[in-house]
Amino acid sequence: MGWFSDHILTVVTFLPLLGGLALLFVPRDRKPVFMYGATIIAGLDFLVSLPLWFRFDPSRSGFQFIEKASWIPSIGVQYFLGIDGISLLLILLTTLLGLLAILSSWTAVTDRVKEYYVFLLALQTGMLGVFVSLDLFLFYVFWEAMLVPMYFLIGIWGGPRKLYAAIKFFLYSLFGSVLMLLGILALYFYYPKAGGAAAGTFDLTELIRVLGALNDPQWLDMQKWIFLAFFLGFAIKVPMFPFHTWLPDAHVEAPTAGSVILAGVLLKMGTYGFVRFSLPLLPAATRWYLPWLLLLSVVAILYGALVAMAQTDWKKLVAYSSVSHLGFCTLGLFALNHRGLSGSVLQMINHGLSTGALFLIVGLIYERRHTRDLSEFGGLSKVMPVFAALFMIVTMSSIGLPGLNGFMGEFPILAGAWDIPAGYGFLLPWLGHLHIGGKFWVVCGALGIVLGAAYMLWLYQRTMFGRLDNPENQKLKDLSAREILTLLPIVACCFWIGLYPKPFFAVLDKPVTEIVERLEGGNGAPAAQDAATAASLHDAAATAARLHDGAATAARLHEAAATAASHQAAVTAAPHEDVARAAVQGTTE
Repeated sequence: MGWFSDHILTVVTFLPLLGGLALLFVPRDRKPVFMYGATIIAGLDFLVSLPLWFRFDPSRSGFQFIEKASWIPSIGVQYFLGIDGISLLLILLTTLLGLLAILSSWTAVTDRVKEYYVFLLALQTGMLGVFVSLDLFLFYVFWEAMLVPMYFLIGIWGGPRKLYAAIKFFLYSLFGSVLMLLGILALYFYYPKAGGAAAGTFDLTELIRVLGALNDPQWLDMQKWIFLAFFLGFAIKVPMFPFHTWLPDAHVEAPTAGSVILAGVLLKMGTYGFVRFSLPLLPAATRWYLPWLLLLSVVAILYGALVAMAQTDWKKLVAYSSVSHLGFCTLGLFALNHRGLSGSVLQMINHGLSTGALFLIVGLIYERRHTRDLSEFGGLSKVMPVFAALFMIVTMSSIGLPGLNGFMGEFPILAGAWDIPAGYGFLLPWLGHLHIGGKFWVVCGALGIVLGAAYMLWLYQRTMFGRLDNPENQKLKDLSAREILTLLPIVACCFWIGLYPKPFFAVLDKPVTEIVERLEGGNGAPAAQDAATAASLHDAAATAARLHDGAATAARLHEAAATAASHQAAVTAAPHEDVARAAVQGTTE
């Protein structure tokens, strides 16, 4: 028991991979062994991860369950694992959805079953490794390793355009990963210059300690480039607008389990990367790019919702809803305050639950009808009442109905966005000096909630209500016990978070507080002073604009005065000119 307690993160991370390797030795024709064996392995992994929740101490700062050993000492790489409240919730989400994804595949996948379950288990190890790694080299290994299983899951068991979707997913992700690797190397080589040690390090805690609080002009300039490298890697994974184009294809073509894992866990790796690396390591650069980050977030919220409203494919509608929902996560994240960050992390969990359930629901219908065209459905609640009831709960969760989990994430995000200083915005002089910022971000977020309710309610009404006039729908069977079992844990979690979110906010309090404190105190001026400076700059810009208008008015007045003076001179000179002409005329006579 002592060894297990000391190495629980290693066990949780590598148990699925070891189970998958064991399944490789089973003969290919024994399909039930793969089906039940993979389910048992994923179930054990979920059970092994539960002690993390009960033994985690929310009152402690820093990382817990730390495991540390030298791995490649010549370049300073360590096997360094640990978690805080943020990674704790994501680990539990991963083990839960991994189990449900495998359970949902019993009847959905009948070809090359052995390889399918092995890839699913290997993928789970890659995702868990990302959330527990505290060494940047180890983090990158897990980050890259999870690409391979997902590529094959889409490329082998996907839809008609599976190869196109798989290659697009892989190339987008690899492009972002390579740039992120450059950012990691920049941190590694800059660490000795900052006086940390004679050699570089990949230790995240040490990099945050030395570089996160470094106030050096050269480092502040370097931060901006490193932030861009990390940003592209994480933004593609989220995905943020305009890096989202790989997502609809991957979701639509992936098998049901692949879509559940992709939406529920893989997308969270991008937002997790921002929280774990970009904010504490690069606080000054984060504030430097903040207006653009907020703008991309609200564009994703509105764009994703509007495009989702135009879809006629059930799965593609849910896919574009992910773009909108993840926009909420990044909006709260870049609010850079406690409420926004807490709501953002909780919304990551909420999105994983609700959207994962939506993809399970699409998969259940597709198994029965082999179509996702919304025009083919209507009145399904008459023949599938249990399905309709569970679908309604998940729909309300996605909308953000009070009493369900979505509301508990969206409300603190909007509250955090309300506190974003007005200086973090844009002044548009060609639009009458219109200022985009401040409460503008909140208005866009609220509008996104309204649009989300519109397309989700339309989806439910179109499929569940109306006339049951399609003969193919009239003979559909309601959910089996196994199918109900795949949805019930998610529904239970939706009610738990919606009705009693206190334990979740409790485990998030310390890590979020530490991040906010680093943002306020790292790399020069505190965030409050930085925000005040930004607000002052905004006021100065507005004053300059008014002075510019005043100068233009003064120029026009000066021009008018000159014209009047010229006219007056002409009037005054006229009598003298008449006298002169008379004198000349008299002399002539």
